[in-house]
Amino acid sequence: MVEERGDGEDLFAAIGEAMTTLRAESGDDETLDPKTPRARREGLREAHMRQCIRAARKEGFERIAVVCGAWHLGGLQADVTMKADQGLLKGLPKLKVTSTWVPWTYRHLARESGYGAGIHSPGWYEHLWLSGLDGERRPRAIGWLARVARLMRERDLDCSSAHLIEASRLADTLAALRQRPAPGLDELHEATRTVMTLGDEAVLDFIRDELVIGDRLGQVPAGVPTVPLQRDLEQMQKSLRMKPEATQKTLDLDLRQPNDLARSHLLHRLRLIDLPWGEIARTGKSSRGTFHEVWSLQWQPEFALRLIEASRWGQSVAQAATAAVAERCGRERTLGALAELVDRVLLADLPEAVIVASRALQDHAAVTGDADQLLAALPPLANVFRYGNVRQTDATMVGHVFDGLVTRAAISLPLAGDSLDDAAASQCRDRVLGAQSAIRLRDPGRQTDPSTQWRAAIGQLAARDGAHALLRGLCTRLLLDDGLITAEDAGTAISLHLSRAAEPGKAAAWLDGFLNRNAVVLLHHDGVWPLVDAWLSGLDEEHFVRVLPLVRRTFAHFDAAERRDLGQRAARKGGGGAMAPTPAEWDEARAALPLPLLRAMLGVDA
Repeated sequence: MVEERGDGEDLFAAIGEAMTTLRAESGDDETLDPKTPRARREGLREAHMRQCIRAARKEGFERIAVVCGAWHLGGLQADVTMKADQGLLKGLPKLKVTSTWVPWTYRHLARESGYGAGIHSPGWYEHLWLSGLDGERRPRAIGWLARVARLMRERDLDCSSAHLIEASRLADTLAALRQRPAPGLDELHEATRTVMTLGDEAVLDFIRDELVIGDRLGQVPAGVPTVPLQRDLEQMQKSLRMKPEATQKTLDLDLRQPNDLARSHLLHRLRLIDLPWGEIARTGKSSRGTFHEVWSLQWQPEFALRLIEASRWGQSVAQAATAAVAERCGRERTLGALAELVDRVLLADLPEAVIVASRALQDHAAVTGDADQLLAALPPLANVFRYGNVRQTDATMVGHVFDGLVTRAAISLPLAGDSLDDAAASQCRDRVLGAQSAIRLRDPGRQTDPSTQWRAAIGQLAARDGAHALLRGLCTRLLLDDGLITAEDAGTAISLHLSRAAEPGKAAAWLDGFLNRNAVVLLHHDGVWPLVDAWLSGLDEEHFVRVLPLVRRTFAHFDAAERRDLGQRAARKGGGGAMAPTPAEWDEARAALPLPLLRAMLGVDA
């Protein structure tokens, strides 16, 4: 209702009266009760503003405009002496401040930044402003609907003059029913949805993007100083000898060197503020070693604008990245995303951000019982134990968070395997394997080692009747690999799950989990081969056709060398026996050829 008034200066008088009354009657008047910390802070701000107004008057200015929140109007008009304001401000520390202008956009104005006076529809307010220029009240409803019609016709959507007339009438009717002097954005939106789009909300999306928000970009003079964040980045680029270039180039970093480690920290910090100057390679040295990172660098022109946008987070790259992480922690809702964020912060060497992200992860984990989220959060956190020594990272900052997640995951794991379909079971297998690898990276022998609870949970899942057969087979294999069960125990489990009484589909799924995408157990455990061979050979035609796709998919994960060795073993009678060649294939003279070299290597006399 305030925005719809058209009586000029009386509008400001009405706002002033409303806000002064509200401030006085709400019991939150800083001039009346300056005891609370917030009231003291607001009182200091208003005292400084009053001093600035007095300084302007002293310079001879008579008509002074103050741009501020309307709440402060009562404080600026309060009958407070200069001496009182000087007493309030006396003793405050003085800081050196450097200010500049930054080009902003309508989309930034509409972005939720936490400030109460944010503008959600800057494009609409521009339309209101243009509709009332030169003291002329133009028919803004018709003008707005005409712009909507133009957008629709540009996208080949049907919109006739009759649509515009009916939509305008409906908007006027809605405004009258709601006792408003003219149609506002809500009325025009409802009229557009009802008449022009026939209830299609998808059309309203591009109307909101193009008209309600808009794409206007501000401009600043060329002589305006650069933002502090930009200067900090330019200084770091100069000191680290990293010249921004438009051409793509490769940067190979050895993290054992201090300068290369600092370069890595800078590139990771820039990615946290949405400035991907470098993309890290996921193959080659970056994937094979713990002290190598290979980056592909290419500076884009739009990075200059992104740098200005990121200046709202801080004046240096480290400050901006830390503040950006804190803001993102409030938005993330999954443990996996938070754990990945902790990993990225560790790579960027931001101790304060690690504390914030770790606390957010711990708080979210405390109220989460979802085993899938708990398992997904472990692999990113485990990277700190892999890279901690090389990157000089203090692993203790996230170690207790990791241990807590392992404990919660161990509690939730046995029940997580129940009532799963094949797709969900396959996803759960990947989660369990990732968590198993992550836990192995954690240093053993600590006073509180949650890996013991994890191994117990693996054993419970392997023996749980209601769990999916794929997960039961996988857990049996993990127990065998860790030496928690013997080969004889594994053979007993195979005999049980691949017996003639077992349902073929479940037996094939159990075998898929037990083999775990590698043929080592088939090639090197002589007791496993005959059991698998007997089960597969004993299937009738109907069951064999049912399990064949799953068995083929299981063996397809083996590499070419493993499949060749399996074929050679199957070609021998029964497929049994050791992998040693038969006497007919033995060539004693050929076998003796490497003996001199072996004696030289071992230092054994001939």
